[in-house]
Parts: sequence; C-alpha cells; structure tokens
Amino acid sequence: MSRTHVLVDLDGTISNSLPGIARSLQYAFAECGYEPPTDDAVRSIIGPPFEVSFPILGVPVNEMAPVVAKYRERYNDIGLFENAMYEGVPEMLEALLSDGLSLALATAKPEAVARRITAHFDVARHFVYEAGASPALNDNRRSKDQVITYCLAELGMTPGDHVVMLGDRDHDVEGALANGIDCVGVTWGFGSADELSGAGAHRIVDHPADVLAAVSA
Repeated sequence: MSRTHVLVDLDGTISNSLPGIARSLQYAFAECGYEPPTDDAVRSIIGPPFEVSFPILGVPVNEMAPVVAKYRERYNDIGLFENAMYEGVPEMLEALLSDGLSLALATAKPEAVARRITAHFDVARHFVYEAGASPALNDNRRSKDQVITYCLAELGMTPGDHVVMLGDRDHDVEGALANGIDCVGVTWGFGSADELSGAGAHRIVDHPADVLAAVSA
C-alpha cells in the first residue's frame, strides 16, 4: 500500500492533556453550579467535542454554553500548558517524515488552541497543515469527521488508501471511515484496544515506535 499522508490527532496521540482539561472542567462545573467531574470521568470523554461529552457529564447541550465559556477562561490561559508530550512521539513524527510521508494535524480541539499547543511542543514544524474544530458551538466543523473533511479539502486531497488517520479514540476511527480513509489506533492515549477495534481500526499499536510499520501496512 502506498501511503502519502498521515492525519494526526492531538489529545491522547501527541500529548497527555488530561491534567489541564480535568482541572479546567472541574473549575467550570463548580463555577456554574454543577458537580465537578472526577479525573476518571474526564479521561473517559476526552476526544469528542463538548456537544457529545457534556451530556455524559451531566450538563445538557442547551445549558452548556456558559460552562464552556468558564472552561475556556481557565484552559486558554493555564490548562493547555498542563500537558505533556508522550515519550517517543517526537521520534515517531520524525520517522514518518523520514519515510517520505506528509503529516497534517486533525483534531477536534479548537484550531487556534491546537496550534498554540503544537507550537509549545515544537512539533508544528512537522505539519504541512493544522486543522482543528471551529470554536463556535453551532458551527459545522465540530466533530472529527467534519474536521477530517475540512483537512482533506485544505490539503486539496481526495480520500483513498494514500491517506491514513492516526488517533486514540473511536471517534477518530469513525471520522476516518466516514471520509473513506483508514485509521491506525494507538493505545497510549485515552482509548482502549477494544474501543479502537470495535470502531473498525485498520491497525492498533501500543508504542510510538510501531506507528511507521502500521501506517505502511
């Protein structure tokens, strides 16, 4: 199989963003009068947009706007830096590039925030394009499938076997399949091997060093 492009997820694939997301959500929930979620509860919902995750945490979609505003109040100043890159990821990105693959970021995190994080970790230089979600809750670029569609359009590419998604949650797999591309699932993030295989991942890997072989398979 001749791959040319890899779309790479951010949270749970490049970096462990749980501390900053959890603390910012706990702050926002408390400020808005909701029971703050535990770290484990937050871990289980990282990845999909708030429209999906907030009802799971007890906040209806029609009441989430002020909670999101409070979350961003803390996260955009502090939380996004309460974050650590996974061991082996810089080497993984370099190996993919050295093999002649072109990399693009594709994350359901708001695009401007995602770009601040990749700049902070000095990995933005690896990506030919960085695609993220719209910050507006009622926009049409919120879910992972919508972000992937947008990313492919910005790259001027049609779907096919030449493109593969790399991500840690079922919504990465489902978003890729909805766009007609494969997804390689990674287990060092927030999803499990069972979650990824159940969603239809093309390959599943446990370590960044195994990604190049899985992408090429």
